[in-house]
Amino acid sequence: MSMRALIAVLLSAATLAGCVSVDPRQQRADDERTCRSYGFKPGTNAYAECLQRIDLSREDDRRARLYGNRGGWGGGIGYGVGPYGGFGGYW
Repeated sequence: MSMRALIAVLLSAATLAGCVSVDPRQQRADDERTCRSYGFKPGTNAYAECLQRIDLSREDDRRARLYGNRGGWGGGIGYGVGPYGGFGGYW
């Protein structure tokens, strides 16, 4: 296999790996299992707060992937681009 073909296969695999989605029901079951493993009891305020924290953390992670780290060479949209466009302040 040529180097170009190998690179194309690796890039395709990486792209497809980012497209995997989790069934919301399975995700909820996993979150509930996590909160129970911490010792929280279903039906209590602490249990609901645990689920909420997990959800908020997941949303923060999603935003970080989407927008990257605005303070430097973050990932996400505009990788390596300053917060106001261009490469200002990074060169």
